[in-house]
Amino acid sequence: MAEEAKTASQTKKTATKTTEAKGPKSCRIAKCKRPYRAKGYCNVHYREWRHGKHPKRRYKICTKEACRKPRAKGSLCAEHARPAATEAAAG
Repeated sequence: MAEEAKTASQTKKTATKTTEAKGPKSCRIAKCKRPYRAKGYCNVHYREWRHGKHPKRRYKICTKEACRKPRAKGSLCAEHARPAATEAAAG
């Protein structure tokens, strides 16, 4: 009885909190054979991608409404950052 409880507690400690793969694909990173999770990456590489550790980083866009241009300074694109800078200097 004590052996069964010990085995069950050891199993809980070694269990990982990962999600099941969402298809038969594998990770897009070369030589990685872990199952696909999201964006073509496995759990490990997906986490690294979210934190910006891969060359292909997350695409960030301007925060002005309906503007889809890449950010240049702070949270704005180059077009919207220039008028904000001149208003700050004038006012």
